[in-house]
Amino acid sequence: MSSKAALLDRIRESLNQRLDRLTLAARDAHAAATDPGSKAESKYDTRSLEASYLASGQAKQVEDAADAVGLFASLSLPDFKMDEPIDAGALVELDLDGETSFFLLVPAAGGVTIEDEGREITLLTPASGLYQKLLGCKVGDSIDDPDALITEVA
Repeated sequence: MSSKAALLDRIRESLNQRLDRLTLAARDAHAAATDPGSKAESKYDTRSLEASYLASGQAKQVEDAADAVGLFASLSLPDFKMDEPIDAGALVELDLDGETSFFLLVPAAGGVTIEDEGREITLLTPASGLYQKLLGCKVGDSIDDPDALITEVA
């Protein structure tokens, strides 16, 4: 598997790009919510209310993305030996029903996928059930639901 430092650089770049996109979308949503043209024309017109909900939701996404960027700015990932139990920071290779999948156990940005040397690595956070199932497991262990065999840990 590739260097975790290089992988972290790709994650940081991806999260910064995501933050930029979300910030732009949130600005647009705020502008639409405060635009005089979105004011209700009748008591049944909910355009302004919908626009304000959208702006609020996108502002929350920006906040979460900024938190993740800040967290990953100083994050370092430990290296694991093949016989060590899986813990936070582990890069795990799983055989899921005959297909190889890669997961990185991190504190934030769950669900984000990163391309690394032609492989797609999905970030898992402690809120993920799979993250919880992997904790403490070792290479060769099998987990249920999904049916998976741990084939490598780095």
